[in-house]
Amino acid sequence: MKRKVLLLAAIALVCPVIIFGQQRSDEEVIRAVADNILKQPVTQFVGVTTKEVYNSTKEIPQGEDVKFKSPLTEWHYSNGVLDMSMIRLGQFLNEPKYIEYAKQHVAFAFANYTYFQNTFRNDRRHWYWPFGQLWNFKELDDCGAMGAAVVNVYELDPRPEYREYIEKAANHVMYGQDRLEDGTLCRTTPREMTVWADDVYMSVSLLSQMGGMTGDMKYIDEAAKQIIQITDYLWCPEKELFYHGYYTDRKRNGVAFWGRANGWITVSITLVLDVMPADHPRRAELIALLEKQIVGASRYQNANGMWNQLLDKPDSYDESSITAMYVYGIAKAINNGWIDPAYRRIAEAGWRALKETQITEEGQFRNVCVGTGIMDDLPFYYSRPVGDNEKHGLGLIIDTAIEMMKLTVRR
Repeated sequence: MKRKVLLLAAIALVCPVIIFGQQRSDEEVIRAVADNILKQPVTQFVGVTTKEVYNSTKEIPQGEDVKFKSPLTEWHYSNGVLDMSMIRLGQFLNEPKYIEYAKQHVAFAFANYTYFQNTFRNDRRHWYWPFGQLWNFKELDDCGAMGAAVVNVYELDPRPEYREYIEKAANHVMYGQDRLEDGTLCRTTPREMTVWADDVYMSVSLLSQMGGMTGDMKYIDEAAKQIIQITDYLWCPEKELFYHGYYTDRKRNGVAFWGRANGWITVSITLVLDVMPADHPRRAELIALLEKQIVGASRYQNANGMWNQLLDKPDSYDESSITAMYVYGIAKAINNGWIDPAYRRIAEAGWRALKETQITEEGQFRNVCVGTGIMDDLPFYYSRPVGDNEKHGLGLIIDTAIEMMKLTVRR
């Protein structure tokens, strides 16, 4: 009997896991997630008062405010992450419907955004107005990841209006965004000149894609500079983690080692390394930074394979997006030969937890923290809500699955 139990345990390590009562491969799992995303239309509005569905701005009655029927239609950085991941999944699986999702999302926005630009009443923040971030650049959130997604779509569908938008977005990241005296990107909130970990990704996502598309080293150089300078402000050598933010007016860090903020740094380094020439003078520095972060993060992985909302606080909840980001970063780094393959056990444990406990049979991705600003009290981070199929996690889990499928082939 004991020998039979050991045999079954060994089989479980190499065979597809049983998820919510059904045995599925990695590809089947992520197809369920992606197909569930396709069920949400990204080409529809709904009237605030009429509750009617409109397929374009031409159908909207005069004076009627509308909202998106699905949050996946928004022009938000998380939508950019999702668009890019759907393109990558479509290319990896040779499945055009996933690529078409991203192309349709971008095309719909460009076909309709001028209506909202012309009707904007300045009675709210621009990101609360449909497609407000497409034509109004104030922070890196407005144009970084969505700009990167438009680069990816433009390479498949080279429309001149896409190129014009891309150049405007890149110009904002390179020259328009607030910076410290040393050139580090920053924000005016929650206090003047605050450095955010999130902004590593909000800038580097576009800079890396611009570098890859144009071959112009200024974008790659700037991306490397921002990663290194921002992380210098945020790294805690005692914890071996990154703080969420740094307040330049008080010359101190915030209070939280928030999971997803750390994950954005992991993802950003891999994006730059993807397009950076092998002889670039900062390449070795970035790889060393990535490995240093992976080693630090590995010390906070739970026995169940997950990481916490607050990485150093085991009484905070298991959070799926940071788990996906670390798994992705480790798997991608191994797949590209940047780090020792021995780290794969960390990724495998995290991926097994995501597959077994966080992805439902219907393709819902569970326990993803909602959007989170910087605050000075830990209870704020402890109490941030989580959602099933929350938009901040969908692109991340798709990219994670792609890299894990590649890693499995390497075994």
